[in-house]
Amino acid sequence: MLFTLRATGPHASGLGYLLHKHPDKLQTFPLAFGRAHVFYPEASAEAVTAALLVDLDPVALVRGRPGSSEGGLVDQYVNDRPYAASSFLSVAIAQVLGSALAGRCKDRPELVQTSIALEATLSAVPCRGGATLLRSLFEPLGYEVTASRLPLDERFPAWGEGTHHDVRLRKACPLSELLSHVYVLVPVLDDDKHYWVGDDEVEKLVYHGEGWLATHPEKELIARRYLKHRARLARAALDRLVSGEAKDPDAEAEAHAEEEAAIEAPVRLDEARIEAVARALSDEGAKTVVDLGCGEGKLLAKLVRNRAITQLVGVDVSQRALDVASERLKLDRHGGRKSERIELLHGSLLYRDARLAGFDAATLVEVIEHMELSRLGALERSVFAHARPRVVVVTTPNAEYNVVFTSLPAGHMRHKDHRFEWTRAEFEAWAGSVAERNGYAVRFAPIGPADDTLGSPTQMAVFSR
Repeated sequence: MLFTLRATGPHASGLGYLLHKHPDKLQTFPLAFGRAHVFYPEASAEAVTAALLVDLDPVALVRGRPGSSEGGLVDQYVNDRPYAASSFLSVAIAQVLGSALAGRCKDRPELVQTSIALEATLSAVPCRGGATLLRSLFEPLGYEVTASRLPLDERFPAWGEGTHHDVRLRKACPLSELLSHVYVLVPVLDDDKHYWVGDDEVEKLVYHGEGWLATHPEKELIARRYLKHRARLARAALDRLVSGEAKDPDAEAEAHAEEEAAIEAPVRLDEARIEAVARALSDEGAKTVVDLGCGEGKLLAKLVRNRAITQLVGVDVSQRALDVASERLKLDRHGGRKSERIELLHGSLLYRDARLAGFDAATLVEVIEHMELSRLGALERSVFAHARPRVVVVTTPNAEYNVVFTSLPAGHMRHKDHRFEWTRAEFEAWAGSVAERNGYAVRFAPIGPADDTLGSPTQMAVFSR
């Protein structure tokens, strides 16, 4: 699937800065479902064109995923997904052009809010509603829309036309504004998403819809389709949009993390966790490590000092956290051996990802408690059944210890985003069943100052295959 952006006028040369991609280079990025390539077919003082080409692997999408398609076996492999602009393109935009989508530009910050003459082209857009729907979505936002309906097969004109269109959008606006519109509306046109939709998708819609979706004449249709016709979620999103409650989910998560750190500060728990996990990896002789849910890279910063570790990869769903991790690790300032040893990837832990396979060890430090209990099965399959590292280290809060934290109200969890906090018995029961199902042994260790009755503030499980 192909998405191009063309900038003209006095600010055209700023497109490369906004995209954080150099015009002289072809850059390739791994994705959970394939690869993305960014290149510039045109780069002059008057006009710059950047292209995002997503090379999707349809076999990787369904291999080992029960229920991955509602159609038959052939439908799983023979479909339009490798070519059509769909939710896969939106995910690629978020992962590869995340800084531009969020409106961040360190080198030229004045360009973020600058209106630029832009032309976006999308190849093979599934318009389930036709060109009429396409225009009704983009024209109220000020775009000049050109749409050409594609034949089912050029070799057989009698077959007629399909639902796919080549689309061109023209507008003078900040780049982040155009990317937000495309990010939200492409899955709406397709009326489908390739991944599970839950409350986190409401957060994305509210955040990326801020400033335009609440007043859009098709806002109900947009919310309904974006959230895969889940009425409760659509109502929640619209209520928040109309009330003006559009928070940056990354910024909110950062604030909650700071609150948790303040609660645990008296026992220096953050440092103790990192030391304990690093020691466990050393004891297991791990030379290649993937930190799943790496956040801002604190554990990676500790592990990179261990020269026995030859490869480090951090994975997180938050692009902002990865940006902070990159700064912490100084990846943009160092070349040579350090940059070769460390890599940061944007991705979810709930889906099988070939990039996560082949490591000696994987770590999940204070990660599982941020997931709904119903989704731990997906995490288990992606990490223990598919990636299958030799060692997996998991840490999570010990709920019994919470009464020791005087700043934490009774009955509350340490972090506002925690979906659960387990007692020692609950954690050991879960870990034991995961180990048994996937061919691992598991041992447990306390982290932090222990109470004779309540145990330690953090509990750690070390799985060995």
